[in-house]
Amino acid sequence: MGRKYESLDELRRKKKLLKQEIDGLEDLLTFKNTKESLSAFTNGLTDQYLQEKVDEEGDEKVVLRKDVIAKQITSEIKDALISKNTAMGIASSAFKGDAFDIILKLGVTALVGKYAKKNMSSSNWKKKALGAALIYLAPIALKFVRKKLETYQKNKSVSSLEQLI
Repeated sequence: MGRKYESLDELRRKKKLLKQEIDGLEDLLTFKNTKESLSAFTNGLTDQYLQEKVDEEGDEKVVLRKDVIAKQITSEIKDALISKNTAMGIASSAFKGDAFDIILKLGVTALVGKYAKKNMSSSNWKKKALGAALIYLAPIALKFVRKKLETYQKNKSVSSLEQLI
């Protein structure tokens, strides 16, 4: 192997250390401890979002910390809305007539989010399914309605221009 060992005991110690290291890596790769494995794969990025809990049967379980995720999302949204650039953007768009659109979008987002959160925290599975559907399908539905309204408005303005001509 290139390196000469002084004694057989030194070689056995090295072999034992390598076996321990390999066993540790195998534990990580087989997800025997899920939180530790994910932490190793993501370089500690997931540590703040995961929590180990013991269920009724005594089994350890890794669960998402929804409170941390929600706080981080809300702080990011607040930072984005309160920043100078966004405030100046809203103020400048108010002169262009887009302020109403922005306020309407924020209002609809808040209402849908509040209703979805209320349904997701319910114990009824139907309400949870409705909450999940709102989270995933509401943006798609709102985009569809917005496109239809824009095409209607465009057609209406074209027809009014034709009548003028």
